[in-house]
Parts: sequence; structure tokens; C-alpha cells
Amino acid sequence: MQRRAAITLAVLALLVFLLYQLRDVLLPFVAGAALAYALDPVADRLERLGLGRLAATLLILATFVCGLILALIVVVPLAANQIAALVASLPAMIAKLQAIIAERAGPLIERAGGAGAFQELQSSVGNLTGQAVAWLLGFLRSLWSGSQAVVGIVSLLVVTPVVAFYLLVDWDRMIATLDRWVPPRHRDTARTLAREIDGAITAFIRGQTLVCLLLGTFYAVGLWCVGLNFGVLIGLMSGLLTFIPYVGSLTGFLLSTGVALVQFSPDWVSVVLTVGVFLVGQFLEGNVLQPKLVGDAVRLHPVWLMFALLAFGSLFGFLGLLLAVPVAAAIGVVARFGVKRYLESRLYHDGTPILTADAAVRIGV
Repeated sequence: MQRRAAITLAVLALLVFLLYQLRDVLLPFVAGAALAYALDPVADRLERLGLGRLAATLLILATFVCGLILALIVVVPLAANQIAALVASLPAMIAKLQAIIAERAGPLIERAGGAGAFQELQSSVGNLTGQAVAWLLGFLRSLWSGSQAVVGIVSLLVVTPVVAFYLLVDWDRMIATLDRWVPPRHRDTARTLAREIDGAITAFIRGQTLVCLLLGTFYAVGLWCVGLNFGVLIGLMSGLLTFIPYVGSLTGFLLSTGVALVQFSPDWVSVVLTVGVFLVGQFLEGNVLQPKLVGDAVRLHPVWLMFALLAFGSLFGFLGLLLAVPVAAAIGVVARFGVKRYLESRLYHDGTPILTADAAVRIGV
């Protein structure tokens, strides 16, 4: 038993090492596998409607590629122009925001902390802001250099649909082959774990994608109605970043509040309305969208998910972001299974009555 566990850990360590070494060329293949995994239910449904597997795959990928090309032609240039304009205006916005803070809060801070207190605070805040911007740019640069610098965007767009096509055509046969490789005595357990992992990944991706789209639309429309500069861009970006717990809402809140202070001051009503958009959005996310669309099926703790996304993104770039959710979900399912088996074992009870599976504790990995 110990030898088998050691061999399994050695194989997993070797797999992680190979993934890390090949991270620069794996992105199109992992993206193609993720695309095939996401589109397999659609292909199965078309098969049930009488369409052959090859025809269903061609129809699905043709529709996806057409939508992607349309997005590249229409959406990406508009978003790029907005992002470039926002980045170009950030220095002026920060300078004006510092002037507003100096005017409003400077005398109060000087009275509370003595002469020069506000200048020291302003210098510290400026240094922290510079460090935060440098960290963010470095993180984004690592994502870019770790994924697309070597492979190239053209390779990604060309190889990914090809990989997805072949995998989608043979998906059911590959799953059946993997099932046959599992020893018969462990097959039921492996199937149960695979179904739970598949359910966790599917529930998270489907539910969180809907949450991101709905929140991004709400933020964009709300900030546009308030009249905030770059409101649509900030709202959509906040919704997209909601995939990482708390990051999207916090980023959008800070950015929109800063822009609102610069744009609307001293019109505090518009600033309050801007803040209100995010407060309402957070209420809807926590009390309506997350419980209804994601629920308890995923059982991935937000802290664990955040750590997995940031850690995998730092190690593997954009490839890591693709792998983070399925790996975190798989680890969570296996950990819960291990804890349940441990709580049902004699090692835990030492001769006392064994708990049933339903009585086993649920952990929030």
C-alpha cells in the first residue's frame, strides 16, 4: 500500500514537473481540451437529435469560430481603444484625486498629526500606489510572457480549434478507454469521483460564467446611467474579474470610485450613486446570483479558489488560469473523499461504531 502511494505521488510530481517545463507550448492544447470538454454536452445533445458525431462537431466548432472571429473584429478593437484611453488618462486622474484629497483632508490630517504629516502620508500612499501598479503590470506581463510570447497568438487561434475538433470527435471513446484502464475493483470508486469532479467543474464554470455576465451587464448599465467616464468598460471588466472571488468587485469599486471623485467632485450625489451601484451589485451577487446559479454544488471555498487561481496563474501564466479551477475542484473532491473514508475507518473510531457517509463532516475545500 505504501509502495503504491509512493509510486502515485512520484507520477504526480513528474507530471507537474513536465507541465511546468512545457508550459510555453501547452496553452493551445489545454485550451483545445477545455473547449472540447465544454462543448461535449452540446455534441451529445445534437447526437440525440439524430446528427452524427462528426457533423455535430463540425457544426459546433464552425459556430464557435464564427463567433470568435466576430468578437475579434468588432469587440476587441473597441475594448482596446477604451482600455488605451483609460490607461492614458490614469496619471491625470491620480494627480487630480491627490489634489482633491489634499484640499479636503489635508488640514485635518495636519492638525491631527502635526506639521508635515499630510506630506508624509501622501508620499507613503504614492509609494504604495506605485508598488501596486508595478506588481499588477508585472503579473500581467508574466501572464503574457508565460503563455503567448513563445507560442504566439496566431498559433493559439489556429491550433486550439484543431485540437478541440479531434478531441470532441473522439471524446466518448477516450472516456471509455480511460474507464477500461481503471482496475475493476476500483472502477466504481473512480467513476464516482469522476462524476463528482465533473459535476463540480461544470457547476462552477456554468454558474460563475452566468454570474460574471449578469454582474458585468448590471455594473456597465448602472455606471453608464450614472454618467461615469469609462463606466461601461469598468463595469464589464469588474464582471469579468468576478471569476476570481472579491477581486472583480473590489477592483471595479476602487476604480469607479476614483474616477467618480475626479469627474463629479463636488457633486457628491453622483459619487454616492456610483458607490451604490456596486453595493447593490454585491447584494445581488451574495444573496441572489451565487445561491441560485452556483449554489452548494461546487463546494469550493472562495479562499481556496483565489489561492489556486493566483498560484497557478503565477506559475503557468494563462495556462495556469485554465488549469486552476479543474485542479482545485479535483483536489477538493479527492480531499472530501479521503476525509469521509478516514471518518468511516477503524483508524478514526478505534472500535467504536462507524459513522455513515451522510454523517461525515463536509469540508469546504
